[in-house]
Amino acid sequence: MILLNPLFYVPDEGTIFGFREEEGEKLFCFEIEEDQAQKFEPDKDKFPGSLNFAGKAAGKDEPGDPALELRSGNYVFCQLREILNREEIVELAVEVQNEGLWQRLKLAQRFYVRFLFEDDRGVTQIWRPLLEAFD
Repeated sequence: MILLNPLFYVPDEGTIFGFREEEGEKLFCFEIEEDQAQKFEPDKDKFPGSLNFAGKAAGKDEPGDPALELRSGNYVFCQLREILNREEIVELAVEVQNEGLWQRLKLAQRFYVRFLFEDDRGVTQIWRPLLEAFD
């Protein structure tokens, strides 16, 4: 997927798992260990990795300037129309990684989990940045 315009967020120390609608749109960035980031069927115990940042969507009523962003660019992307728990997010993140590697893509070590509500339903998205395609 190509994200044409970046999405901006302000820091938020809210709950990572157990997202609720009243919290608004959230983005979490995780860093996967280097030895797991390019591996088919990686060790699920190493996921989701270390949390780099947590943010909520920057809006008109948010104080300060947005400090975090989901940059425009190329991603392996997956979306489910439900709010996933930790175990389900790990499963989905591993599935996204395996799919990207199967397509011979070089994936960044980080990935993003985005929670939002669309059409009165919870949505979980996984965004995995691409570095480059293999020769």
